[in-house]
Amino acid sequence: MRDVQNERDRRNIRINMVGIKSIKYPIIVMDRAFGNQQTVGTFDLFVDLPKDFRGTHMSRFVEVLERHHKKITPKNMESILEDMRQALNADVAHIEVEFPYFMRKKAPVSDSESFSSFICSFISRKDGDFDFVLRVRVPVMTVCPCSKEISDRGAHNQRAEVTVSVRMNSLIWIEEIIDIVEASASAPTYSLLKREDEKYITEHSYDKPRFVEDLSREVVIKLNKDSRVDWYRVEVLSQESIHNHEAYACIEKGSR
Repeated sequence: MRDVQNERDRRNIRINMVGIKSIKYPIIVMDRAFGNQQTVGTFDLFVDLPKDFRGTHMSRFVEVLERHHKKITPKNMESILEDMRQALNADVAHIEVEFPYFMRKKAPVSDSESFSSFICSFISRKDGDFDFVLRVRVPVMTVCPCSKEISDRGAHNQRAEVTVSVRMNSLIWIEEIIDIVEASASAPTYSLLKREDEKYITEHSYDKPRFVEDLSREVVIKLNKDSRVDWYRVEVLSQESIHNHEAYACIEKGSR
């Protein structure tokens, strides 16, 4: 049978990234409380392609995924990338996987328990050197300090999303990033709240107003104290409740 992918290409153009995008696959990730957690990952898998090869072998990406999907961790991402490089005769391999991560949370007064979900990503690359980024998106609540200051009653509040991306030299749990962000906001968000919880959160958040600038800086202060963090990017996106725009702030370690 003719192997079209392996035919020689004479256009003399190297392809930086070729592969498959948005393939969903069941995965097992590490969970600080329970050891492991089953979830569903959405994968992008790419390699480079030399200028003299016409095509890559798409099926081999899925074969690599099939070999490794039962343990997707920061520690073994390098071996998965190396498997991709070997399977596809490539110099460079990229993997990005996004998945919902579930954590049990207790309401602040009633202690009612429920699951909250957080969108997380592992972003990795190997071209001889290995690079890995953990990204966690955390929904929170913010109260506007200006609105509180100028209003006789109340202040506008809204849900915001904080995206924290880190490069680390030792394991940082997803839960640790979530804890940092929630402690920095006016209040966390919950799936299950009783009336006494809603009262507490409303009053507590009013006493802890945050601009997007405040929230991003509070997160960074905590990250700066952690020696495991080599690099970070903190983004805050506030879904403003009384404005027809969103508010945004970003701080990156090493940037001016």
